[in-house]
Amino acid sequence: MSEGLRPVPGGQLGSVFDDMVVLRDSRSARASSWDRSGANKDFRSLAAGGTLDLADIPGAGCIRHIYFTITISEHSFGNPRYLRDLVLRAYWDREDTPSIEVPFGDFFGQGHECIRFFRSLLVTVNEGMELIGGKTGTITVGFNAYFPMPFGDGARLTLTNEGDYDITSVWYHVDYEQVPSIDPRAGRFHAQWRRENPTSAAGEAVNTSHSEATNLDGHENYLILDAQGHGNFIGYFLNVHNFFDAWYGEGDDMIFIDGDTWPPSIHGTGTEECFGGGACPNVEYAGPYTGFHLIGNKNWRGKTSMYRFHVADPVRFKESIKVTIEHGHANNFANDYSSTAFWYQAEPHARFPELLPIEKRRPIVGDDPHDKAHAAFLKLQANHSAYCAVLRARELGPQKNFERDVFERLASDIAAAFEAKDYVLAAKKCEEANAKIEVFVGQNGESRVAQG
Repeated sequence: MSEGLRPVPGGQLGSVFDDMVVLRDSRSARASSWDRSGANKDFRSLAAGGTLDLADIPGAGCIRHIYFTITISEHSFGNPRYLRDLVLRAYWDREDTPSIEVPFGDFFGQGHECIRFFRSLLVTVNEGMELIGGKTGTITVGFNAYFPMPFGDGARLTLTNEGDYDITSVWYHVDYEQVPSIDPRAGRFHAQWRRENPTSAAGEAVNTSHSEATNLDGHENYLILDAQGHGNFIGYFLNVHNFFDAWYGEGDDMIFIDGDTWPPSIHGTGTEECFGGGACPNVEYAGPYTGFHLIGNKNWRGKTSMYRFHVADPVRFKESIKVTIEHGHANNFANDYSSTAFWYQAEPHARFPELLPIEKRRPIVGDDPHDKAHAAFLKLQANHSAYCAVLRARELGPQKNFERDVFERLASDIAAAFEAKDYVLAAKKCEEANAKIEVFVGQNGESRVAQG
């Protein structure tokens, strides 16, 4: 029997680096967007409504790494809509229904169409080129995922643009190895996205951190995953848009395994404990297995994203699993919850719920300082594009005094404010820059000045 893709017998090395050490009957390869003509156009375009075939791999093997960087157009740098307008899908072993079906950004932990750079063991999102505003103004982003994705009879990955605009450039790598056969015990990788907006607040004391209510069945919990079959649950991203000035995270995680009724096999003690944080975290962090990589505001209002990867402690099930979490203690908060669940299982898998249409995937724009600052900054990026368009159209040379004032002085202030998470100051400085650019554009000709 082939040793093409198997664990080291008996775990002889006992290290996460075993795969680099052990010599196997396998061969590495890559599907990518490289320019087949030999030129440097190493990307693909993706029209509105179109689907890009990323990889179509025959035989047996295992995907080890996927990478993307994406731009919409030279006039739309920084526009985050593509994060939920694009949908990533994967099919194993010639199956008809996808085992991965997730909005692109959510697969990489970008759960609110809001870029956050972070490094974990399985997903890493890296900076690219900054334009204005420091890291917040990074206009190219490197998306990386390192989940092993085995297959026995072919693998197919696609990216579909469900937006109403074209994607100019998709750079991508799908790194994989080919083997004679894979271990029959290897489950297939799955990823599924869900959203409930808003959740229904239960009990008398709603939208408050303090409640004396009880939850003795888990029926009203937010549902992260409901899977049938034999498998290992390996983690999830969770996104919460909290509409209230209160800690929302008294909700416990509850995982029902193989038909559990009550109590579940796994019952937690609060949301922050799931993700490795201290009590009521209002400071961002990111580690190998756990993180709160987005915390919008110190008072917990607004957008938050977090992750938990069960690498060393996969949650095992033989017949079924239902992964849930309370939205507030005993489900007493009405907030916007969304999630991406990751698991391995033997096929066939249950058909996924129908993916929500774009208008129901779009994040809510809040009135909190974090969201106001980011809205003002997106407007600034659009206005910067409009400014550049005027220079080109009117064949104007560099506007040194103007650019020194706006794109050096104010941009530096904006970057410092975002770095300090002083979102009130960031919004103020963005609007000051926006006003100056709009005056310049108004005085120098027609353009696409952002309206808000």
